[in-house]
Amino acid sequence: MASTESSSPSPQHVVIVGAGFGGLYAAKSLSKDRSFRVTVIDKRNYHLFQPLLYQVATGKLAPSDIATPIRHVLRRRPNVRVVQAAAIDLDPAARQVILNGGIRIGYDILIAATGVKHSYFGNDAWREDAPGLKTIEHALEMRQRIFSAFEAAELSEDPVEQARLTTFVVVGAGPTGVELAGAIGELAQHTLKDEFHHIDTRRSRIILAEGAAQVLPSYPADLARAAQNSLKKLGVEVMTRTLVTHIDETGVRLKDADGREETVEAATVLWAAGVRASRFGQALANRVACTLDRAGKVQVNADLSLPAHPEIFVIGDLAHYAPDGATPLPGVAPAAMQAGDYVARLLKARRRGRSLPSFRYRNQGSMAVIGRHAAVGDLRFLHVRGVFAWYLWVLVHMMGLIEFGNRLVVMTRWAWNYLTRNSGSRLITSVPEARTDHADRAHRSGN
Repeated sequence: MASTESSSPSPQHVVIVGAGFGGLYAAKSLSKDRSFRVTVIDKRNYHLFQPLLYQVATGKLAPSDIATPIRHVLRRRPNVRVVQAAAIDLDPAARQVILNGGIRIGYDILIAATGVKHSYFGNDAWREDAPGLKTIEHALEMRQRIFSAFEAAELSEDPVEQARLTTFVVVGAGPTGVELAGAIGELAQHTLKDEFHHIDTRRSRIILAEGAAQVLPSYPADLARAAQNSLKKLGVEVMTRTLVTHIDETGVRLKDADGREETVEAATVLWAAGVRASRFGQALANRVACTLDRAGKVQVNADLSLPAHPEIFVIGDLAHYAPDGATPLPGVAPAAMQAGDYVARLLKARRRGRSLPSFRYRNQGSMAVIGRHAAVGDLRFLHVRGVFAWYLWVLVHMMGLIEFGNRLVVMTRWAWNYLTRNSGSRLITSVPEARTDHADRAHRSGN
């Protein structure tokens, strides 16, 4: 059972670092109780609906469709203060969070919800040539690389160079990788096929490389097979039991389970293979001697607090919680939401001298979409696929958006895209270095 503490007549100051799903749910719940004063710290001024980032990367949605200003979400919560800054360290003895610039913010209770970033498994040099997908900036970079590659291929007169430019490699076949590869396949096979007259986008090569034995490794085998079949219909080559051994500006080197290696020349390589905890997790480990798992996530007690520090909680992707040796909490939005809500309820109970049972995650299932009218879902008691799963996926993601206005805009865009296959957010808004390289090489190949 979670421990109790005596109540105090003055408002208790709760500092929440990170305004993702977990942090925002905790803040919204605590804001309803005036016995708390809440400060939300985030390096960005918006809450991001990460599950739809891949749709920004492939031009189906605009960044503003899946992001909402934090201040707007909490505008009617007068006991909540929002601070845009990066939390880089903490002083547990003084109970202070240290921000960039050396500013310190004191706390009675600290909730760390800073999430994860990409892991390249010790090959950080790959980051430049294989961007991941965790932020809007990442999504826009991917969007520019994808559409710039098609534009450069249209300019080229060299068939070999055209093939390189229209080869896309997605590394990692979890939900993000599967959805990203499927969306690129949808672009190449349908959306763009009539828009380019010098190349046939349907001849694009899209490779999805996964080290495990199936795509969606955490899903049941029947759903993984259904997802793989849907990917193949979109022209995606699925390579399971395949590892990436090298990435550079020319492409990737792959090695299969038998040790055979293949070099794939590709202008666009996208990373969806691994994550590690944020820098604030390492700061926690340094300051309070907490235990980190292999991915850098912080191991927590049954009430999501740190051992020897009941005033510090860790939730969301940053937390490693495996009760009684069970499977650790998944890095998904529902787990973060439930954890944020739990910690808020626990703090309210403590203020009233009560306790709560240990945190228990309620698995609501998982879903992945693979192009138009194709999706798979593990609802625990039921496996769904195809059109029904796709409509269910749309409903679930609509409800996950924080603001009603976002839901209306996204639903309108999806309806238009569905009826016309015309994605309206395919603008190349700047000419990144990668785009210039594509164009220069294509121009040289045509001379």
